[in-house]
Order: sequence, then structure tokens, then C-alpha cells
Amino acid sequence: MIIVPVKEGENIDRALKRLKRKFERTGVVRELRDRQKFTKPSVKKREQRLKAIYIEKTYSNND
Repeated sequence: MIIVPVKEGENIDRALKRLKRKFERTGVVRELRDRQKFTKPSVKKREQRLKAIYIEKTYSNND
């Protein structure tokens, strides 16, 4: 359970923003989306490999 203490006189929008940020950091939404469909382990590995290659290319272009 995510708890966001609201200080006295604090704007409710700011408290909501902190709640959303905490919720995003826990990764609950991402996990729910991943669990909606099954992906084979080989597909997961392929996606990780392609992402690593992409990141490596972007870093090598900056140097």
C-alpha cells in the first residue's frame, strides 16, 4: 500500500503528483501490462538483446 502524507496547507495537486510518482516507481502498472499476455522467454531475451544493441549504438555515437 502506498502512503503519501499530506502536510497541512499543502496543495492537493502536489500530493497527487507525489502519489503518481511513487506508484510509477513501484512498477505495478508495468507488471500488470506484462501479465495481460504471455511472452515466451526466447522473445524476452531477443527484446533485451535488441534493446542493449540500440543503447550501445546511441552511446557509441555520442563519443
